[in-house]
Amino acid sequence: MMPVALDLDGVVWLADEPIAGSAEAIGQLRARGEEVVFVTNNSYFTRQEVAAKLAGHGICAENAVLTSAMAAARLVQPDETVLVVAGPGVVEALVERGANVVRDGDADAVVVGFHPDFDYEGMRVASRAVRGGARLIATNDDPTYPTPEGPIPGGGAIVASISTASGVAPVVAGKPYEPMVALVRERLGNQGWVIGDRPDTDGRFAQALGFRFGLVLSGVTAPADLPVVPSPDLIAGDLAELTRQLCD
Repeated sequence: MMPVALDLDGVVWLADEPIAGSAEAIGQLRARGEEVVFVTNNSYFTRQEVAAKLAGHGICAENAVLTSAMAAARLVQPDETVLVVAGPGVVEALVERGANVVRDGDADAVVVGFHPDFDYEGMRVASRAVRGGARLIATNDDPTYPTPEGPIPGGGAIVASISTASGVAPVVAGKPYEPMVALVRERLGNQGWVIGDRPDTDGRFAQALGFRFGLVLSGVTAPADLPVVPSPDLIAGDLAELTRQLCD
């Protein structure tokens, strides 16, 4: 076994509903001495909120949460002015970086992430700043976000609207792109597993890291979608089943 970079949405939970057996599977991996870190493209929540949610599911995540907001913050410099079109997690990461966070006006950069209250005014403000010269940074470009009722529009859908309105393509920070690759490689080294529910995100992320890829079918990807590219090293219905395969 090797260290594990574990996705959350569609792997550990769907929105607020736990996926059966996930907490026990993580405990089993840790009992074998493997390091498990939680790597999420969902930039809305702060690290403490993600860790608290994991704790509520019976999973200790102290100092083990890596978010696309953290990766995006690396793309701005301290003292730059950053217009935020995103949730509290992005604000937290940018403040820790030393950036000046604003919600309107001119800026050096615009950082966009998933937030359910996004509206036309937010698109107008962000696209205006980008047309004025601000760099456009996306925490991720996932088109959808898994929920128990099915996929809903994700951060990628929000940034696509701003990119279309401004005529500028974003630099993307989260999985499978280089800023998140660097963040995880610093933590886990050059060998490990990425376990997730999206081949286009988690699978490509594993490729970029040089890690092996475990695909679970409890989130965005369904059995009817198989085969997928990139091809996983392991496929299972959920994290519990995948962990049994890893530990055999």
